Amino acid sequence: MHKRFSGSFTQQSALPEASLRAAERVLGSAALHRYQTDDGQQSETACLEQEFANWQGADYCLAVASGGQAMQLALRAAGVAIGDPVLTNAFTLAPVPGAIRAVGAAPVLVEITRDLVIDLDDLEQKVKSSGAKVLLLSHMRGHIPDMTAIMQIVQAADVTVIEDCAHTMGATWQGEKSGNFGTFGCFSTQTYKHMNSGEGGLLTTGDPTLAAKAIIMSGSYMNYDRHGAMPGPMYFADAKYDCPNMSARMDNLRAAILRPQLERLDEAVAGWNQRAKLIAEKLLGLSPYVYCPKALDGAMRVGSSIQFCLPGQTAAQCQAVVRDLATRGVEVKWFGHAEPHGFTSQHKHWRYMDAQSLPQTDEVIQTLFDMRVPLSFDEADCLLIADILVEVLQAQAIAGEAA
Repeated sequence: MHKRFSGSFTQQSALPEASLRAAERVLGSAALHRYQTDDGQQSETACLEQEFANWQGADYCLAVASGGQAMQLALRAAGVAIGDPVLTNAFTLAPVPGAIRAVGAAPVLVEITRDLVIDLDDLEQKVKSSGAKVLLLSHMRGHIPDMTAIMQIVQAADVTVIEDCAHTMGATWQGEKSGNFGTFGCFSTQTYKHMNSGEGGLLTTGDPTLAAKAIIMSGSYMNYDRHGAMPGPMYFADAKYDCPNMSARMDNLRAAILRPQLERLDEAVAGWNQRAKLIAEKLLGLSPYVYCPKALDGAMRVGSSIQFCLPGQTAAQCQAVVRDLATRGVEVKWFGHAEPHGFTSQHKHWRYMDAQSLPQTDEVIQTLFDMRVPLSFDEADCLLIADILVEVLQAQAIAGEAA
Protein backbone atom coordinates (compact mmCIF):
# COMPACT_ATOMS: atom_id res chain seq x y z
CA MET A 1 0.00 0.00 0.00
CA HIS A 2 1.44 3.33 -1.06
CA LYS A 3 1.69 6.11 1.47
CA ARG A 4 -0.89 8.87 0.95
CA PHE A 5 -1.19 12.39 2.32
CA SER A 6 -4.71 13.48 3.29
CA GLY A 7 -4.12 17.10 4.26
CA SER A 8 -4.80 20.32 2.34
CA PHE A 9 -2.20 22.39 0.52
CA THR A 10 -4.53 25.39 0.39
CA GLN A 11 -5.69 25.49 4.02
CA GLN A 12 -3.78 28.21 5.79
CA SER A 13 -3.15 28.10 9.52
CA ALA A 14 -5.88 29.67 11.64
CA LEU A 15 -5.76 33.39 12.29
CA PRO A 16 -4.66 34.37 15.79
CA GLU A 17 -7.40 34.83 18.36
CA ALA A 18 -6.29 38.44 18.61
CA SER A 19 -7.12 38.91 14.90
CA LEU A 20 -10.63 37.56 15.47
CA ARG A 21 -11.21 39.86 18.43
CA ALA A 22 -9.84 42.84 16.49
CA ALA A 23 -12.14 42.05 13.55
CA GLU A 24 -15.15 41.86 15.86
CA ARG A 25 -14.20 45.19 17.40
CA VAL A 26 -13.95 46.92 14.01
CA LEU A 27 -17.14 45.35 12.72
CA GLY A 28 -18.97 46.36 15.88
CA SER A 29 -17.87 49.96 15.45
CA ALA A 30 -18.76 49.97 11.72
CA ALA A 31 -15.64 52.15 11.24
CA LEU A 32 -14.35 50.21 8.23
CA HIS A 33 -13.00 53.13 6.18
CA ARG A 34 -9.43 54.02 7.06
CA TYR A 35 -10.22 57.71 7.53
CA GLN A 36 -13.34 57.08 9.63
CA THR A 37 -11.78 58.31 12.87
CA ASP A 38 -12.30 61.08 15.39
CA ASP A 39 -9.74 63.86 15.78
CA GLY A 40 -6.63 62.60 17.50
CA GLN A 41 -7.59 58.95 17.01
CA GLN A 42 -5.41 56.58 14.99
CA SER A 43 -7.13 54.09 12.72
CA GLU A 44 -6.24 50.40 12.59
CA THR A 45 -4.72 51.06 9.16
CA ALA A 46 -2.51 53.90 10.40
CA CYS A 47 -1.34 51.74 13.31
CA LEU A 48 -0.48 48.90 10.93
CA GLU A 49 1.55 51.29 8.77
CA GLN A 50 3.65 52.44 11.71
CA GLU A 51 4.09 48.94 13.09
CA PHE A 52 5.10 47.47 9.74
CA ALA A 53 7.53 50.34 9.10
CA ASN A 54 9.12 49.64 12.48
CA TRP A 55 9.34 45.89 11.82
CA GLN A 56 10.69 46.35 8.30
CA GLY A 57 13.14 49.07 9.27
CA ALA A 58 11.62 51.51 6.75
CA ASP A 59 10.95 55.21 7.16
CA TYR A 60 7.54 55.24 5.50
CA CYS A 61 4.79 52.70 4.91
CA LEU A 62 1.48 52.84 3.05
CA ALA A 63 -1.23 50.18 3.42
CA VAL A 64 -3.10 49.51 0.17
CA ALA A 65 -5.68 47.20 -1.35
CA SER A 66 -3.28 44.66 -2.88
CA GLY A 67 0.32 43.91 -3.71
CA GLY A 68 -0.48 44.73 -7.32
CA GLN A 69 -1.70 48.17 -6.30
CA ALA A 70 1.49 48.68 -4.30
CA MET A 71 3.55 48.01 -7.45
CA GLN A 72 1.41 50.30 -9.59
CA LEU A 73 1.66 53.13 -7.08
CA ALA A 74 5.43 52.64 -6.86
CA LEU A 75 5.81 52.72 -10.63
CA ARG A 76 3.71 55.88 -10.97
CA ALA A 77 5.43 57.62 -8.05
CA ALA A 78 8.81 56.76 -9.59
CA GLY A 79 7.75 58.66 -12.72
CA VAL A 80 7.09 55.77 -15.11
CA ALA A 81 5.12 57.13 -18.07
CA ILE A 82 3.14 55.60 -20.90
CA GLY A 83 5.42 53.71 -23.28
CA ASP A 84 8.43 53.65 -20.95
CA PRO A 85 10.42 50.39 -20.87
CA VAL A 86 10.52 48.75 -17.44
CA LEU A 87 12.81 45.82 -16.67
CA THR A 88 11.55 42.81 -14.74
CA ASN A 89 12.29 39.10 -14.27
CA ALA A 90 11.14 36.76 -17.02
CA PHE A 91 10.05 34.31 -14.30
CA THR A 92 7.46 35.94 -12.07
CA LEU A 93 3.73 36.02 -11.39
CA ALA A 94 1.37 37.69 -13.83
CA PRO A 95 0.58 40.71 -11.57
CA VAL A 96 4.17 41.95 -12.00
CA PRO A 97 4.16 42.53 -15.78
CA GLY A 98 0.47 43.30 -15.27
CA ALA A 99 1.37 46.25 -13.02
CA ILE A 100 3.80 47.53 -15.65
CA ARG A 101 1.16 47.34 -18.39
CA ALA A 102 -1.49 48.84 -16.09
CA VAL A 103 0.50 52.08 -15.93
CA GLY A 104 0.96 52.02 -19.72
CA ALA A 105 4.61 50.98 -19.69
CA ALA A 106 6.34 48.18 -21.63
CA PRO A 107 7.81 45.17 -19.78
CA VAL A 108 11.35 44.21 -20.79
CA LEU A 109 11.97 40.70 -19.51
CA VAL A 110 15.33 39.61 -18.12
CA GLU A 111 16.52 36.00 -18.15
CA ILE A 112 16.75 33.95 -14.95
CA THR A 113 19.29 31.38 -13.77
CA ARG A 114 18.54 27.77 -12.85
CA ASP A 115 18.40 28.99 -9.24
CA LEU A 116 15.36 31.12 -10.18
CA VAL A 117 16.99 34.51 -9.70
CA ILE A 118 17.53 37.26 -12.25
CA ASP A 119 20.56 36.71 -14.49
CA LEU A 120 23.09 39.47 -13.80
CA ASP A 121 24.74 39.33 -17.22
CA ASP A 122 21.43 39.62 -19.05
CA LEU A 123 20.33 42.38 -16.67
CA GLU A 124 23.46 44.40 -17.38
CA GLN A 125 23.03 43.94 -21.13
CA LYS A 126 19.33 44.90 -21.11
CA VAL A 127 19.91 47.92 -18.88
CA LYS A 128 22.11 49.21 -21.71
CA SER A 129 20.04 48.07 -24.70
CA SER A 130 16.55 48.96 -23.44
CA GLY A 131 17.17 52.43 -22.04
CA ALA A 132 14.94 51.48 -19.10
CA LYS A 133 15.27 53.62 -16.00
CA VAL A 134 13.27 51.35 -13.68
CA LEU A 135 13.77 47.73 -12.63
CA LEU A 136 10.75 46.06 -11.01
CA LEU A 137 12.71 43.24 -9.37
CA SER A 138 10.54 40.27 -8.50
CA HIS A 139 11.81 37.99 -5.74
CA MET A 140 9.74 35.21 -7.25
CA ARG A 141 8.91 32.36 -4.88
CA GLY A 142 11.26 33.89 -2.33
CA HIS A 143 14.50 33.40 -4.25
CA ILE A 144 16.76 36.38 -3.55
CA PRO A 145 19.46 37.40 -6.04
CA ASP A 146 22.82 38.98 -5.27
CA MET A 147 21.45 42.35 -4.19
CA THR A 148 24.93 43.83 -3.77
CA ALA A 149 25.77 43.15 -7.43
CA ILE A 150 22.34 44.26 -8.64
CA MET A 151 22.56 47.60 -6.86
CA GLN A 152 26.01 48.18 -8.36
CA ILE A 153 24.64 47.54 -11.85
CA VAL A 154 21.61 49.78 -11.53
CA GLN A 155 23.31 52.61 -9.68
CA ALA A 156 25.95 52.84 -12.38
CA ALA A 157 23.16 53.32 -14.93
CA ASP A 158 20.91 55.53 -12.76
CA VAL A 159 18.14 52.90 -12.73
CA THR A 160 15.52 52.97 -9.96
CA VAL A 161 14.79 49.62 -8.26
CA ILE A 162 11.32 48.66 -7.05
CA GLU A 163 11.32 45.36 -5.15
CA ASP A 164 8.39 42.97 -5.44
CA CYS A 165 8.56 41.28 -2.03
CA ALA A 166 5.29 39.36 -2.19
CA HIS A 167 7.21 36.16 -1.42
CA THR A 168 10.03 37.61 0.71
CA MET A 169 8.38 39.30 3.68
CA GLY A 170 10.97 38.55 6.37
CA ALA A 171 13.67 37.30 4.00
CA THR A 172 17.13 38.89 4.04
CA TRP A 173 20.24 39.49 1.96
CA GLN A 174 23.39 39.67 4.11
CA GLY A 175 21.21 40.46 7.11
CA GLU A 176 19.25 43.30 5.48
CA LYS A 177 15.55 42.74 4.94
CA SER A 178 14.22 42.28 1.44
CA GLY A 179 12.49 45.49 0.35
CA ASN A 180 15.09 47.82 1.85
CA PHE A 181 17.46 47.82 -1.12
CA GLY A 182 15.29 49.50 -3.75
CA THR A 183 13.55 52.84 -3.68
CA PHE A 184 10.31 50.99 -2.89
CA GLY A 185 9.46 47.65 -1.34
CA CYS A 186 6.10 46.17 -2.36
CA PHE A 187 4.47 43.51 -0.17
CA SER A 188 1.31 41.42 -0.45
CA THR A 189 -1.06 40.20 2.27
CA GLN A 190 -3.10 38.00 -0.04
CA THR A 191 -4.20 34.72 1.57
CA TYR A 192 -1.24 32.65 0.35
CA LYS A 193 1.39 35.19 1.38
CA HIS A 194 3.18 35.59 4.72
CA MET A 195 0.38 37.55 6.36
CA ASN A 196 -3.22 36.85 5.45
CA SER A 197 -5.97 39.45 4.98
CA GLY A 198 -7.52 37.84 1.91
CA GLU A 199 -6.24 40.70 -0.23
CA GLY A 200 -4.03 43.61 0.71
CA GLY A 201 -0.63 45.18 0.26
CA LEU A 202 2.02 47.33 1.89
CA LEU A 203 4.40 49.80 0.25
CA THR A 204 7.59 50.97 1.98
CA THR A 205 10.18 53.58 1.04
CA GLY A 206 12.79 55.85 2.53
CA ASP A 207 12.06 58.70 0.11
CA PRO A 208 9.69 61.29 1.65
CA THR A 209 8.78 62.92 -1.68
CA LEU A 210 7.83 59.60 -3.27
CA ALA A 211 6.03 58.47 -0.12
CA ALA A 212 3.85 61.59 -0.26
CA LYS A 213 3.02 60.98 -3.91
CA ALA A 214 2.04 57.37 -3.20
CA ILE A 215 -0.17 58.39 -0.28
CA ILE A 216 -2.04 60.96 -2.36
CA MET A 217 -2.44 58.55 -5.26
CA SER A 218 -3.76 55.84 -2.95
CA GLY A 219 -6.79 58.09 -2.37
CA SER A 220 -6.16 60.12 0.77
CA TYR A 221 -8.87 62.74 0.13
CA MET A 222 -6.44 65.19 1.77
CA ASN A 223 -6.49 63.10 4.96
CA TYR A 224 -2.78 62.37 4.58
CA ASP A 225 -2.15 63.57 8.13
CA ARG A 226 -4.04 60.48 9.36
CA HIS A 227 -1.40 58.06 8.13
CA GLY A 228 0.88 56.09 10.42
CA ALA A 229 4.37 56.23 8.91
CA MET A 230 4.28 59.30 6.71
CA PRO A 231 6.58 62.19 5.77
CA GLY A 232 6.10 65.74 7.02
CA PRO A 233 3.40 68.08 5.64
CA MET A 234 5.84 70.01 3.42
CA TYR A 235 6.20 66.96 1.15
CA PHE A 236 2.50 67.07 0.31
CA ALA A 237 2.51 70.70 -0.84
CA ASP A 238 2.71 69.80 -4.54
CA ALA A 239 1.68 66.14 -4.43
CA LYS A 240 -1.83 66.94 -3.24
CA TYR A 241 -2.42 68.93 -6.44
CA ASP A 242 -0.36 66.91 -8.90
CA CYS A 243 -1.20 63.26 -8.11
CA PRO A 244 -4.45 61.57 -9.17
CA ASN A 245 -6.66 59.64 -6.73
CA MET A 246 -6.53 55.94 -7.60
CA SER A 247 -8.66 54.65 -4.67
CA ALA A 248 -6.19 51.95 -3.62
CA ARG A 249 -6.68 52.16 0.16
CA MET A 250 -6.61 49.32 2.65
CA ASP A 251 -9.58 49.25 5.04
CA ASN A 252 -9.55 49.01 8.83
CA LEU A 253 -10.92 45.46 8.92
CA ARG A 254 -8.00 44.02 7.00
CA ALA A 255 -5.50 46.10 8.98
CA ALA A 256 -7.01 44.88 12.25
CA ILE A 257 -6.64 41.27 11.12
CA LEU A 258 -3.01 41.84 10.09
CA ARG A 259 -1.65 43.59 13.16
CA PRO A 260 -1.63 40.48 15.43
CA GLN A 261 -0.11 38.45 12.59
CA LEU A 262 2.74 40.95 12.31
CA GLU A 263 3.54 40.36 15.98
CA ARG A 264 4.06 36.65 15.17
CA LEU A 265 5.70 37.03 11.77
CA ASP A 266 9.27 36.24 12.83
CA GLU A 267 8.00 33.06 14.47
CA ALA A 268 6.09 32.18 11.31
CA VAL A 269 9.18 32.67 9.13
CA ALA A 270 11.13 30.27 11.33
CA GLY A 271 8.26 27.77 11.08
CA TRP A 272 8.15 27.88 7.28
CA ASN A 273 11.90 27.44 7.03
CA GLN A 274 11.88 24.47 9.39
CA ARG A 275 9.17 22.74 7.35
CA ALA A 276 10.76 23.48 3.98
CA LYS A 277 14.12 22.16 5.18
CA LEU A 278 12.60 18.80 6.13
CA ILE A 279 11.25 18.32 2.62
CA ALA A 280 14.20 19.80 0.73
CA GLU A 281 16.74 17.58 2.48
CA LYS A 282 14.97 14.49 1.11
CA LEU A 283 14.79 15.92 -2.42
CA LEU A 284 18.50 16.74 -2.44
CA GLY A 285 19.18 13.00 -2.33
CA LEU A 286 17.62 12.65 -5.79
CA SER A 287 20.29 14.70 -7.58
CA PRO A 288 21.03 14.89 -10.49
CA TYR A 289 17.60 13.71 -11.64
CA VAL A 290 15.99 16.35 -9.46
CA TYR A 291 17.49 19.84 -9.25
CA CYS A 292 16.56 22.03 -6.26
CA PRO A 293 17.35 25.73 -6.74
CA LYS A 294 20.10 26.80 -4.36
CA ALA A 295 20.02 29.86 -2.15
CA LEU A 296 22.95 32.18 -2.79
CA ASP A 297 25.47 32.68 -0.01
CA GLY A 298 24.12 35.56 2.05
CA ALA A 299 20.47 34.95 1.14
CA MET A 300 17.88 33.82 3.68
CA ARG A 301 14.55 33.06 2.03
CA VAL A 302 11.18 32.25 3.58
CA GLY A 303 10.32 28.62 2.87
CA SER A 304 6.57 28.99 2.39
CA SER A 305 6.98 27.07 -0.88
CA ILE A 306 9.41 24.63 -2.47
CA GLN A 307 10.53 24.44 -6.09
CA PHE A 308 12.33 21.69 -8.00
CA CYS A 309 13.18 20.93 -11.62
CA LEU A 310 13.36 17.65 -13.53
CA PRO A 311 16.00 18.48 -16.18
CA GLY A 312 15.57 16.77 -19.50
CA GLN A 313 12.04 15.54 -18.87
CA THR A 314 9.37 15.93 -21.54
CA ALA A 315 6.04 17.70 -21.10
CA ALA A 316 4.28 14.34 -20.95
CA GLN A 317 6.63 13.14 -18.22
CA CYS A 318 6.11 16.33 -16.21
CA GLN A 319 2.35 15.97 -16.49
CA ALA A 320 2.68 12.37 -15.30
CA VAL A 321 4.51 13.60 -12.20
CA VAL A 322 1.70 16.03 -11.38
CA ARG A 323 -0.89 13.30 -11.90
CA ASP A 324 0.95 10.62 -9.92
CA LEU A 325 1.57 12.94 -6.99
CA ALA A 326 -2.08 14.00 -7.00
CA THR A 327 -3.18 10.38 -6.64
CA ARG A 328 -1.04 10.26 -3.49
CA GLY A 329 -2.55 13.49 -2.12
CA VAL A 330 0.41 15.77 -2.89
CA GLU A 331 -0.46 18.88 -4.86
CA VAL A 332 2.26 20.39 -7.03
CA LYS A 333 2.03 22.94 -9.82
CA TRP A 334 3.98 22.77 -13.08
CA PHE A 335 5.07 25.92 -14.89
CA GLY A 336 5.47 24.27 -18.30
CA HIS A 337 1.80 24.13 -19.31
CA ALA A 338 1.00 25.32 -22.83
CA GLU A 339 -2.00 27.20 -21.37
CA PRO A 340 -2.02 29.41 -18.25
CA HIS A 341 -2.91 27.56 -15.08
CA GLY A 342 -3.76 29.75 -12.09
CA PHE A 343 -0.63 30.97 -10.37
CA THR A 344 1.73 29.26 -12.83
CA SER A 345 1.34 31.29 -16.00
CA GLN A 346 4.51 32.22 -17.88
CA HIS A 347 5.69 34.96 -20.23
CA LYS A 348 4.39 33.21 -23.37
CA HIS A 349 0.85 33.55 -21.98
CA TRP A 350 1.01 37.32 -21.43
CA ARG A 351 -0.18 38.58 -24.81
CA TYR A 352 -0.74 42.09 -23.44
CA MET A 353 3.01 42.65 -23.86
CA ASP A 354 5.44 42.17 -26.73
CA ALA A 355 6.65 38.59 -27.20
CA GLN A 356 10.29 38.18 -26.20
CA SER A 357 12.97 35.52 -26.78
CA LEU A 358 14.06 34.01 -23.45
CA PRO A 359 15.62 30.60 -24.16
CA GLN A 360 17.41 30.31 -20.82
CA THR A 361 14.26 31.02 -18.83
CA ASP A 362 12.20 28.71 -21.05
CA GLU A 363 14.58 25.83 -20.41
CA VAL A 364 14.29 26.30 -16.65
CA ILE A 365 10.53 26.67 -16.37
CA GLN A 366 9.76 23.85 -18.81
CA THR A 367 10.45 21.33 -16.03
CA LEU A 368 9.84 23.56 -12.98
CA PHE A 369 7.49 22.44 -10.22
CA ASP A 370 6.12 24.40 -7.28
CA MET A 371 4.60 23.23 -3.99
CA ARG A 372 3.15 25.22 -1.11
CA VAL A 373 4.30 24.49 2.44
CA PRO A 374 1.62 25.99 4.70
CA LEU A 375 2.12 26.36 8.45
CA SER A 376 -0.88 24.09 8.92
CA PHE A 377 1.52 21.18 8.16
CA ASP A 378 3.32 19.64 11.12
CA GLU A 379 6.66 17.80 11.09
CA ALA A 380 5.02 14.42 10.42
CA ASP A 381 3.12 15.90 7.47
CA CYS A 382 6.32 17.27 5.96
CA LEU A 383 8.18 13.99 6.33
CA LEU A 384 5.29 12.06 4.76
CA ILE A 385 5.10 14.50 1.83
CA ALA A 386 8.85 14.23 1.36
CA ASP A 387 8.66 10.43 1.28
CA ILE A 388 5.89 10.54 -1.33
CA LEU A 389 7.84 13.01 -3.47
CA VAL A 390 10.90 10.77 -3.36
CA GLU A 391 8.93 7.65 -4.25
CA VAL A 392 7.08 9.24 -7.18
CA LEU A 393 10.11 11.06 -8.57
CA GLN A 394 12.30 7.96 -8.31
CA ALA A 395 9.65 5.93 -10.13
CA GLN A 396 9.47 8.57 -12.85
CA ALA A 397 13.27 8.55 -13.19
CA ILE A 398 13.28 4.79 -13.61
CA ALA A 399 10.45 4.95 -16.14
CA GLY A 400 12.24 7.69 -18.06
CA GLU A 401 15.45 5.70 -18.25
CA ALA A 402 13.54 2.63 -19.43
CA ALA A 403 11.87 4.63 -22.19
